[in-house]
Amino acid sequence: QVQLVESGGGLVQAGGSLRLSCAASGRTFSSYTMGWFRQAPGKEREFVAGIHWSGGSTYYADSVNGRIIISRDNAKNTVYLQVNSLKPEDTAVYYCAATPDYISTLAQSYDYWGQGTQVTVSS
Repeated sequence: QVQLVESGGGLVQAGGSLRLSCAASGRTFSSYTMGWFRQAPGKEREFVAGIHWSGGSTYYADSVNGRIIISRDNAKNTVYLQVNSLKPEDTAVYYCAATPDYISTLAQSYDYWGQGTQVTVSS
């Protein structure tokens, strides 16, 4: 079992930056590939970024590539999402998720989810 708790969301002006954190419980965090997804009102949940359990491989959605960096600290059981040059269309609830498999862009591939953290970008 892995329990995930996101933090770091908030209200930010366009062009600003945020660093989201996802703290995981459980001793097996280092064996899970982690992903970040987001869901805007009225839209489906979409993949944003993923990082392999080793931290050696990452993957980004085209819509955010170049503006987002995913990283993890297995010693702290935490995965991070640095979001730069924020745009109003980045407004969404951001979720972290865990899977024992390789990075996937499909939400159904992930077994564990956090409750989400709201990011609101004002224009």
